Amino acid sequence: MKFDLVINLERMDASVDMRKVVDHVTGIVEMADAGGFAIAWAAEHHAIEMTIAPAPFQLLAHWAAHTSRIRLGTAVVVAPYWHPIKLAGEAALCDLLSCGRLEFGIGRGAYQREFDRLMGGMDQRLGVPMMLEMLPAIKGLWQGDYAHEGKYWSFPAATSCPKPLQKPHPPIWVAARDPGTFNASLKEGYNIMTWPLTRPFSELEEYMRRFESGLAAAGDKVRRPQFMTMRHTGIYAKAGGEAPFIAAIQRQGRQFENLFRSLGPVVNGFPVDPDPSLFTNQSEYTTESLLENVILGTPDQAIKKLQRYEALGVDHFCFNSAYGLPQRNQKESLKLFIDEVMPAFAATTSDAAVLA
Repeated sequence: MKFDLVINLERMDASVDMRKVVDHVTGIVEMADAGGFAIAWAAEHHAIEMTIAPAPFQLLAHWAAHTSRIRLGTAVVVAPYWHPIKLAGEAALCDLLSCGRLEFGIGRGAYQREFDRLMGGMDQRLGVPMMLEMLPAIKGLWQGDYAHEGKYWSFPAATSCPKPLQKPHPPIWVAARDPGTFNASLKEGYNIMTWPLTRPFSELEEYMRRFESGLAAAGDKVRRPQFMTMRHTGIYAKAGGEAPFIAAIQRQGRQFENLFRSLGPVVNGFPVDPDPSLFTNQSEYTTESLLENVILGTPDQAIKKLQRYEALGVDHFCFNSAYGLPQRNQKESLKLFIDEVMPAFAATTSDAAVLA
């Protein structure tokens, strides 16, 4: 099992200096690069301070200039916000600037609030068919002149300028939750990204069942894609050190649930805590539930939890570092993960290779 990192530019209040945020996030990605992480992922969101990500390819190009080995991915670009020609060109340029390190992740979008502002109130659920129509167009544009006549986009022959450095194209990842998205994506051989959020391990098991079902339906026509999942992650040296991690997840969780379910206003980019009577899944955010369902704990505790992910067949575990956690805790947590958690899985991989 490989390890990825997702890290966002984030502010939980307006007193935080954005220059310090950029410096911190760049330093975290540099740590991940030196520590052996496979991929660093950047999101796309708009007008939200807790995930400041209006230009994911621009941020990845910045990371590329500060790293040498780690691959760089979008998790995810939101298909409805883009025209295929523009997206193909920007992604290809990022691949070129990063010397062929781009991982191209795409999804439908998470928040109806963004669609209300960027897409004239379009129902975000239309993002799935738009994404599935867009992907063949992106691949066609990366190859050469391509014309498109579809339901959501139509344009005469054009090509991506520049072309991606990777051939035939950068790896493609699709954010999937419903069975239809799994099936359509796996039929084309796309890798799968999942987010169980703060839900129980059974949520991840259901995603894996959908993955395996989609693979079976695809048959032998495609090579087995990769399966990635992301969790909030926090590692601390001694048992009982969970307090700042729990507090951060609970605080950010209130903002996320506001955005995800449209439960309250957003003021100057900061989501207001929702009315408690509307917050129907509070049980997911209790200390007991978070300690059970996300990757919080000492290195030994984290290893035991992650062994379940590896046994389930997860190819990439994505370490979510950015959830309003104080910057000092983020750095300490990542260092412990690199020094004391990842080596346990490297040894497992080495032993398996010898036995093979």
